[in-house]
Order: sequence, then C-alpha cells, then structure tokens
Amino acid sequence: LPMGGSVTLFSMLFIVLIGYWYGFGGGLTAALAYGVLQLLIDPYILSFPQMLVDYILAFGALGLAGLFHNSKHGLIKGYIVAVLGRYFFAFLSGWIFFGMYAPDTFPNAVVYSLVYNGSYLGAEAIITLIVIAIPPVAKALETVKKQAISLNMFSIKTLKKNSHNMGSSF
Repeated sequence: LPMGGSVTLFSMLFIVLIGYWYGFGGGLTAALAYGVLQLLIDPYILSFPQMLVDYILAFGALGLAGLFHNSKHGLIKGYIVAVLGRYFFAFLSGWIFFGMYAPDTFPNAVVYSLVYNGSYLGAEAIITLIVIAIPPVAKALETVKKQAISLNMFSIKTLKKNSHNMGSSF
C-alpha cells in the first residue's frame, strides 16, 4: 500500500504462535524483537513518537496473544486480540502521523486510517483465522505446541542439572 502496510500471509501468526506456546512473556519478547527487526530492515520514520507507535507498540501488541496460551481455543482468541492490538496502534499512527495524506474521498483522517489499516490487517487476519480453524491445521498446531513446551521443559531441566553439577565440582 502507498503509505506502508501490506498483506503478508501468516507473518503475524508466527509471532502469535510464540505467545501461544510460551505465554505472555515469551510472546511479548518475540513481538518486540520482531518490531525492532522490522524497524532495522524496512524503516519508515517521520519522528520518534511515530517510530515507537508503528514499530515497537504495534508489533509489540502481537505479544498479547500470550495471555491466552492456556485458554480453550487460545490460539484463535490470542490471534484476534493480538491483531486488534496491532490494528489499534496502526490506526493511531495513521490518524496522528499520516492523516494529512488522506485522499479527499474520505471524510476525515480517522475514517481514512480505520479503512486503510483495516484493509490489509483485516485481510491477513481473515485468511489466517480460516486456515488455523481448519481441524487438521488446528490439531497440527496443538501437537507442535505440546512438543515445543516439552522440549522447553527438557532444556530447563538439563540446564538446572548441568548448573548443579558444575557447582558441586568446584
């Protein structure tokens, strides 16, 4: 789209999955790191406040998915909340920082930002929700979650065991 934003199939899903698997802390960390990565790779900066809203807060909002990591249908709930969070900050940025670029066909900057940001985020969200709601996909994602959690628990136990053994050898 001319002022930024695009439908990038499943790009938000991979960040949301980390929150779904590991909870709010892990999800927020991954989302903030993704925001910083987007800032480094493809920056569009008008001002420091705009940079914070567009990159740190908007992408960071994807970490909200972690709030639903132990919830029934947590991936779908978390994905919706995360995308709505990102949409809020994208809307806010569009209204405050890019509203002056709204075409004359829109009544005001608020409507322009709602429509503009809703077009690409909504399209990606709908496509992703349809795919993750397909029963075999949902089952596969649950299986991966269980494996990720068990692998993480194994790694934590191994680290604790190794640090205990290292402490007793001195």
